[in-house]
Amino acid sequence: MKNPIVIYTDHIVSRTVCYNFAKGSGSLLCDVKNFKEYNKTIATYGILRGTYEIIKKVNNYYYMDHGYFNQSKRIFNNNKTEIVNLDGYFRIVFNNFIHNGEGDFPNDRFDKLNLKISDRNKSGSYIVMSEPSESMKKLYNVLNWSEDTKKIIKKFSDRKIILHNKYSKKPLNELLKNAWAFVSLQSTAGFNAMLDGVPAYFTENTLKNINNIEDIENPTINYKIFNNLAYGQWTLKEMASGEAWEHIAHYNK
Repeated sequence: MKNPIVIYTDHIVSRTVCYNFAKGSGSLLCDVKNFKEYNKTIATYGILRGTYEIIKKVNNYYYMDHGYFNQSKRIFNNNKTEIVNLDGYFRIVFNNFIHNGEGDFPNDRFDKLNLKISDRNKSGSYIVMSEPSESMKKLYNVLNWSEDTKKIIKKFSDRKIILHNKYSKKPLNELLKNAWAFVSLQSTAGFNAMLDGVPAYFTENTLKNINNIEDIENPTINYKIFNNLAYGQWTLKEMASGEAWEHIAHYNK
């Protein structure tokens, strides 16, 4: 696997993540404004500030974003996101924006996260529907996602539906305490819901194999997914050391 050209923007998170990935993979760095080699494989963070436009033009790419578990701390307030630290995990996905949860990886990386797995909440009463951000709606071309998804859920369940997004006043972890299910487009919060014993359902094609909304009244949680996802996320230290690239290059030959 050839080393990608790492495209960064002027955003501090992009610059930091891209620098560490490039260091560990021995890749060249390139400012998003200067990139023209669309026949090359790239790696980049996020979909804003011109990166998505480049992703659409290249044949192969590595996409980086916040991880599935133990993410870097962020505060969502007044429609703004404040980054508190970058000590958490970041996912790195080849030719997609999120992993599908498939694989047969060991449990060592997940166990290292020291996360508690709760039994499935069989007494939950309502369904939490997690609204995607405007940028995600545009990316996946689902501008009416909330309305359309609510109609789908209503076909298979008559439970109360509570709409939630990252700027909602009530924290998601509070809502999950009495939730029967969690439904989203592709939110990584769905995996944390599963840790809390709340089955997660996704409408994005990559993740539809995890659970089917048709079965929302007969829910299950596939805990094996956690091991696979843990092998799809890395810390900045693991990126800079080359550990992340060694693993990624091996599985994307």
